[in-house]
Amino acid sequence: MLKLYGGARSRASIVQWYLEELGVPYEFVLLDMQAGEHRQPNYLAINPLGKVPAIVDGNFQLWESGAILFYLAQKYGKTPISVETQATINQWILFANATLGPGIFVEANREREMPRLMTALNQIFEKQSFLLEDDFTAADVAVGSVLAYIPIMLKLDLSDYPEVVEYIKRLSERPAFQKTIGSANKG
Repeated sequence: MLKLYGGARSRASIVQWYLEELGVPYEFVLLDMQAGEHRQPNYLAINPLGKVPAIVDGNFQLWESGAILFYLAQKYGKTPISVETQATINQWILFANATLGPGIFVEANREREMPRLMTALNQIFEKQSFLLEDDFTAADVAVGSVLAYIPIMLKLDLSDYPEVVEYIKRLSERPAFQKTIGSANKG
């Protein structure tokens, strides 16, 4: 069975959300980050950098949330997709991790980047329900998780981006989201 390693309130919840969406059986191995379990030799053998999340799927080990989403989409995705569609999904995953997250969550970038990023996303969601039109994919997990953390962690006013707000609402109502990110951030 696939093992997902993570800490409380870590990016592992993004991977966990996608595993739930895919219906892939997995074991969640909760590492006590405060106690330094992620820096112990047995975990460093999985990820030498000692960061979470990481997965072990049979004899295969992988870390970095974006890379894990790529892998899960290719191995466990429900329908075969074209190289072009996979590349588009990968584009959005990379965008979430390299552009959107730093543009929103790095305070020095936020004033400059947030309006540009959110305006473009708002325009996309005026036309379609998900990043790949009407198909929910790993791209939505990556981008949607960053967006969903804005009201949870930053409490920023998103009223100028009503379609983004609706997108976040649409994602947060999904049962797999509720079971993972939604339940971890209640209270």
